[in-house]
Amino acid sequence: MAWWSAGNSRDALTTTEELNALVERNAMAAAHLAADRPEHAAMLFEETLIECQMLLGHADPGSLTVAGNLAVALVAAQRWEEGIAQLEAAVADRTRLLGATDPRTLTAGDALATACRLAGRTEEALIHSGRISTERRQVLGPTHPDTLTSRLGMALARAENGDVESAAALLQAALNDAEQAHGPLHLHVICLRAAAAECHAQLGNCDQAITLLERAATDSSRLLGPHHPDTLALYGDLADLHESTRGDPDPVVA
Repeated sequence: MAWWSAGNSRDALTTTEELNALVERNAMAAAHLAADRPEHAAMLFEETLIECQMLLGHADPGSLTVAGNLAVALVAAQRWEEGIAQLEAAVADRTRLLGATDPRTLTAGDALATACRLAGRTEEALIHSGRISTERRQVLGPTHPDTLTSRLGMALARAENGDVESAAALLQAALNDAEQAHGPLHLHVICLRAAAAECHAQLGNCDQAITLLERAATDSSRLLGPHHPDTLALYGDLADLHESTRGDPDPVVA
C-alpha cells in the first residue's frame, strides 16, 4: 500500500472514532438533561461543542446542534443570562448559515422566546414569540405541532405580561384549530386546553376553567395513562382549582 493511502486511512479512521465519541458524549449529555441534571448536561455539552467546532468547524450542522443543546441545558439550569446569550448566538448563526425561515432556525428562535419568558423578560418574549409564531404559520401551517407550540408560547407571554384576556382568546383559537386538525387526544390539544383553563381561572371564570381542566385531565389520562406525571399534575391543578372556588367558610355568629 502506498504511503499516502495508508496515511489517509489512518486519518479517516481517527476522524470516524472522534466523531463517534462526540456523538456518544452528546447523547450522554442529553440523557443527563432528560433526567433533570442540567448542570451535568451543560458541562458535557460545552466540552462536546468545543471539540465539535475544532473537528468540524463552527458552521457544521453538528456544531450548530450541540450549541443549541448547550443553550437549552443552561436555561434548564436557570443560568438565564448565559442561556439566553447562547440562544441569541444560535439564532444568529442559524439565520446566517441556514436562512431565517429554516425550521432549525425557527426552533432556536422558539427556544429563545421561551427562555426569555421563563427568565421574566416578558417584553422580549412577546417580540420573539410573535415573530416565530407568524413565521411558522407561513412555513409550516397553522396546525403543525411546532406552530402550535409557538402559538401557545405567544399566549403564555401575553398572559405573563398582564394581558390575560388576549391570551385566553389566542389559546381558544389555537385550541379550536388544533382539535379540528388532530382530534382531542393529542398532546398539543391537551396543553392548549390546560393553558386556557389557567387563563380563565385568572379571569375569574371558574366554571369554564374547571370544565376545560377536567377535559384536559381526562384526555391526558386516556392518552398517557392515569399515573403519568403530566396526568397527575393536571388532576392536582384541578383539585387546587376546586379548593379555591369553595371560598372561606361563613363566620360563626355567637
